[in-house]
Amino acid sequence: MERGAALSAAAVALLLAGCTNGGHGDDRATPKDTAGTTAGGSPSASGGASASPSASSEPYTLAEAVAPKTRAEAVAFVRELTVQPDYFGTGYRRRDPYELGPTSWAVLGEDCLWRREALPSTVLASLTRMFVRPGTDGKGAVYVSLTVTVHVSTRQARRDMASSLNEPLRCPQERLNATDTVQDMASRGDPFGEQRNATTDDDLTEFGEYVVDGDAKPRGFDWYKHRLGPVTVAATVRHAAGESEQEQTSLSEAALSGVGYVTASVDNYGRNRASATPSGTASAEVKGAGDE
Repeated sequence: MERGAALSAAAVALLLAGCTNGGHGDDRATPKDTAGTTAGGSPSASGGASASPSASSEPYTLAEAVAPKTRAEAVAFVRELTVQPDYFGTGYRRRDPYELGPTSWAVLGEDCLWRREALPSTVLASLTRMFVRPGTDGKGAVYVSLTVTVHVSTRQARRDMASSLNEPLRCPQERLNATDTVQDMASRGDPFGEQRNATTDDDLTEFGEYVVDGDAKPRGFDWYKHRLGPVTVAATVRHAAGESEQEQTSLSEAALSGVGYVTASVDNYGRNRASATPSGTASAEVKGAGDE
């Protein structure tokens, strides 16, 4: 599904390349990337991910049987997940504040304003980490946020993905805070094996722009969201003013690689848990399961 302005050259290049990752983000108040993102497994517990995922016959996933079952387990799960600044490219560092959550997330209200709210009963934990690459060569800073959210079930995670895909239709302009607005978003969703070479159970991609009140020109905005069973991993990139198409594409691809490291770690967490689980109790996701 697509809406809004035509995709930029950078966006088209990424889509054709099969880049697949997944919330919008605000660097000061209510990042969209905290909205509807699911918490994943721990690289520290699994030894980390050495490479981002590549196309294969099986998606990266997390079997519901080995996913966290309680809020305490889910909080520990997202806390232990390693997310390094250099996952997204060179020159990034932690922002202040660095984390949002894990007992709250961002919700897009009926007035199209993002607000942080307590987690609903369908979500166990959600944690956002925020990074910045300071401006250089006369260009502004680049902001990246990554959110991992743990839902109570795969079915609820699917519903969250569907809700996220519908957000640009419901709110053509999304207010991130008192000064920043996201607009002209073009979005699409892809289950594993359909349309693009997705690497997880399903993913969403959005490209558009964000506008800062008082600035003459809008800036590029990317949003990626992946689902692995009951867990979602989402990331946003807020580009600097004055970037060329080539620079924007390079930054977007680097951010997607960072999401890949995290989704690989979530998958690795699940495999490690499954190997310690009696055979037959931790099956992979079956298409249509939980949709009754």
